[in-house]
Amino acid sequence: MLITRAPVRISFAGGGTDLPSYYNRFGGAVVSTTIDKHFYVFLNVNADNTIQITSSDYRTFYRHDGDVPMMFDGDLSLPRAILNHFGLMRGIAMFLASEIPPGTGLGSSSTVAVAIIKAVTTARGLFLSKQQIAELACHIELEKLNEPIGKQDQYASAFGGLNFIQFTKDGVTVEPINIKPETRRLLEKNIMLFFTGSTRQASAILREQKKSAEQSEEKVLEAHHAVKAMAFQVKEQLERGDLASFGKMLDASWQNKKKFAKGISNPLIDECYDLALQNGAVGGKVTGAGGGGFLMIYCEPLCQAPVTQALESKGLKRMDFRFETEGARVLVNAGLHIPESAYAP
Repeated sequence: MLITRAPVRISFAGGGTDLPSYYNRFGGAVVSTTIDKHFYVFLNVNADNTIQITSSDYRTFYRHDGDVPMMFDGDLSLPRAILNHFGLMRGIAMFLASEIPPGTGLGSSSTVAVAIIKAVTTARGLFLSKQQIAELACHIELEKLNEPIGKQDQYASAFGGLNFIQFTKDGVTVEPINIKPETRRLLEKNIMLFFTGSTRQASAILREQKKSAEQSEEKVLEAHHAVKAMAFQVKEQLERGDLASFGKMLDASWQNKKKFAKGISNPLIDECYDLALQNGAVGGKVTGAGGGGFLMIYCEPLCQAPVTQALESKGLKRMDFRFETEGARVLVNAGLHIPESAYAP
C-alpha cells in the first residue's frame, strides 16, 4: 500500500488574479498558507483487470474495465483524468478521503489532484519536484478537464507553507514569506475559520469572473488590480509583523473581491461577516471563489469568544486548525510499484 496526503490552503490576498484570463494579460499575485487539514490517497495494485476508485467524501464508487478506453467525464472525473494521463488501465485500487467537506473554498479539488499525482508518480518511481507536481496538476485540471479555475491551489498544496505566489504567462514562481516566529504564532492564533454549512460548485462563479476579465469590464478589472496590489502589501505587512494592518487589509480585499462576480457573497454571509465585525473582528473574507464554504475572520483573542458565540448562533461552526509547512508528501510506502501490465498497450 502507498498513502499520500496533501494540505488545503487559506488565501489571504490576491485570490482571483491566478486565473489565466487575468494573469496572462496583467500578471497575478497571491499570498496563502496551507493548514493541517489534508486530502488522503490510499493506493493499491492487484492482479484484476479493473481500476476501482472509492470516494468517501462523495460517497461514490467507480469501476473501469481495462479492456475499454478510460474516459474522464462524470463522477470522479479528476482521478480518472490523472490515471488516463499516465496510461493506467487496470490493476489499480484507489481510496480517497478528506478531512474537510468538498466545495468549501479551501482549494480541495486541486489538493485532490496534487495528492493523487504524488501517489501515482511515487508508485511509478517518478520523483517529481514540487514545481513539477503543481504544473502537472494545473495541466490536468485547466487543460485536460477544461475547468474554469486558477493555479494558486495546486502550487499552495504541492509546496506547503506561507508563500507569495506570482503568476505570469511565462510561468509561476513560489516565494516563501519569512516572518518572525512570534508573528507566525500570533497570525495563526488570530485567524478563525467558520463553516457556513453550505458547500458549492465554484465553477459558475469562476466562469462569470473569467468572462468579465476577458471582456475587460472596467469595474471588475479595477477590483482585480486592487486585490493584486493588496497581495504585495500583505506580504510586506507580514514580513514586518504589522498584523493590525494585515487584518484591515483582509477587509479591504473582501470588499473588492465581491465585485468580481455575482454569487461571491450572499445575505447570510454578509450578515455573519457584519456580526463578526460588530463583536470585535478586524477583517475577513470567504475562502475560495465564494458563495459558501468557510468564512475566515481575523480577530484578536479577547474578542474571539463573542465572535464565536455570535456566528454559531447563526448556525456556523468553528473549525480549529494549525498552519503546516510540508506540502504534499508520502506517509506510507510499502514498496508499492505499478507493474507494466497496468498500462495501456
